Amino acid sequence: MKKILSIIIIISLMLTMAVFTAGAAETSPPVPRVVITTADGNGTSLEKADGYVSASVSITDVDGSELSGSVQFKVRGNSTALTFVTKKAFTFKFDKKQDVLGMGKAKKWALLANAFDPTLMRNYIAFDFAQTMGLPYTSQQRIVELWLDGSYRGCYTLMEPVQAGRDRVDIDVDRNDGLGDFMIERENSRTEEGVTYFSVDGLRFAVKEPEEPTADQLNYIRSTVNSVMTTVKTGTREQIEAVVDVPSFVRFYLLNELYKTVDFDFSSVFFYCKDGVLYAGPAWDYDLAAGNVNASYSSTSASAYETSGLFAAERHFYRYLCSYDWFNAEIRSTLREYYDYISYITCDGGLMDSLLSEYGDVFARNYSDAGWSPSKWWVNVQMRPLYGFDANVGYLRGWLSDRAQWLAEYYDIFDGSYRLGDADGDGTVTILDATKIQRILAGFSPAEAEAVSLRGNVSGEELDILDATIIQRWLAGLAVHAPVGEYIDAGDTGRT
Repeated sequence: MKKILSIIIIISLMLTMAVFTAGAAETSPPVPRVVITTADGNGTSLEKADGYVSASVSITDVDGSELSGSVQFKVRGNSTALTFVTKKAFTFKFDKKQDVLGMGKAKKWALLANAFDPTLMRNYIAFDFAQTMGLPYTSQQRIVELWLDGSYRGCYTLMEPVQAGRDRVDIDVDRNDGLGDFMIERENSRTEEGVTYFSVDGLRFAVKEPEEPTADQLNYIRSTVNSVMTTVKTGTREQIEAVVDVPSFVRFYLLNELYKTVDFDFSSVFFYCKDGVLYAGPAWDYDLAAGNVNASYSSTSASAYETSGLFAAERHFYRYLCSYDWFNAEIRSTLREYYDYISYITCDGGLMDSLLSEYGDVFARNYSDAGWSPSKWWVNVQMRPLYGFDANVGYLRGWLSDRAQWLAEYYDIFDGSYRLGDADGDGTVTILDATKIQRILAGFSPAEAEAVSLRGNVSGEELDILDATIIQRWLAGLAVHAPVGEYIDAGDTGRT
């Protein structure tokens, strides 16, 4: 009898554990959870002027792994640190380097609130684009949910801040010559205690690395930046390429020209010098971008609000670089290379849809459970948010799509060439191209027949239903004996 009871008890315990385990799986977080507890319990009322306070942090990844420890914790940012912005951004730093969510070891980490972006996606998309282009030292990022002193604070982006380090911007500020590499930030007017500033060619910069430059280091930094500015203003291509990393400058330009970042000549724009060469980046701060600006605030904002017109080309180093035909040719070539990705951001099933599918519930909780609403605050340089999350997402999607199309037309990236299989001529190969071929074969839109026959003829023979089939197979990842997706010169009709 005792054996039977023991067996029953064991089975009951096993069933209980199974139910508990299943329940835990069902309630596992969709994103990492960051829990911060300040020593004084006043984290939700902290202001930037309070500086660092003592706190503890616990970061639980979606697989259940946890990192915890003591940190120093403070409010970060400029506009986002204003008193009336109750959803603050934060910085926390460990006593020693820690690998946070697989993003590498470092002491300091940033929690971006995306307070001025009602879609919560602008920063994520911008950094994803920068990483796709291979812009050096683009910060890694993870969408997380934050609890601060027991209060749920909603959706944040946990990121690597811009700073020097082996797993960050790998520059040697203590090089043997005593001067070393350095990093600067375009800072138009703000002044922060403990930060060193200098001006070159009418532009004001802040020294970010080294944090406390000596007089000799400051003179070296100023003279180096001045020399680079003079070279990009009057030098030959060979001379410019000797002091400027052109690929990073081109990619940084494309990111900021696509996004029309209103702060591009004001703040949060970084450059670093490594081994005597100036690089553009890393990327940072894109919530007030991609049309999220108050067009009535200033002429700069009015320009940034429109999807047409150049913007970044008129600012700091680019006002000189973009005057050279060879530099514009590099822009055109790189835009063509990454135009598929740019189109992917907004297309059906693209990056925005992927983010909404993966993080939609987290975005919703940011407003429903945390109680954040764009109507609770509004900075005067920001566009007044539309009513409802979906409306703001739709605005961002439309703005980026229109902006990409304008840039493609301005830089004429498809002039004299076309992407094989791009029957409708929008620069990408999608199922719509197969549909376009079928419509032409059925006798619809005869005015387009010649262009569709050129671009959609992937088989090398007369346009027929086989071309639509080949495109469908290529889109499905199946092997095809045609260079679908490759650029073809309009004058080159010979294909194998």
